[in-house]
Amino acid sequence: QVQLVESGGGLVQAGDSLRLSCAASGRTFSSYVMGWFRQAPGKERDFVAGILWNSISTAYADSVKGRFTVSRDNAKNLVYLQMNALKPEDTAVYYCAARRSFTLDRATTFYDYWGQGTQVTVSS
Repeated sequence: QVQLVESGGGLVQAGDSLRLSCAASGRTFSSYVMGWFRQAPGKERDFVAGILWNSISTAYADSVKGRFTVSRDNAKNLVYLQMNALKPEDTAVYYCAARRSFTLDRATTFYDYWGQGTQVTVSS
């Protein structure tokens, strides 16, 4: 079992930056692929970014590529999402997800564990 707790959300203005953190429980964190997803009101939960256990392989949604950066610290059981140049359309609840795997996937159904989410609101 893995428990995930996100933090770092908030209300910011367009163009600002935020860094989200996801703290994971468990002693085998390094064997988990981690993903970030977001869900805006009335919309489906969408893939934002993902990172493999070794941080060598990452993936991003086209809408955030070049603005967001995913990273992880296996020693601290943490995964981060650095969000720069935020836009109003980035407003959503952001979720951290995990699966014990050495492959990376963008589908919500791929991930076994989810955090409770953290709200990010970007005003124009």
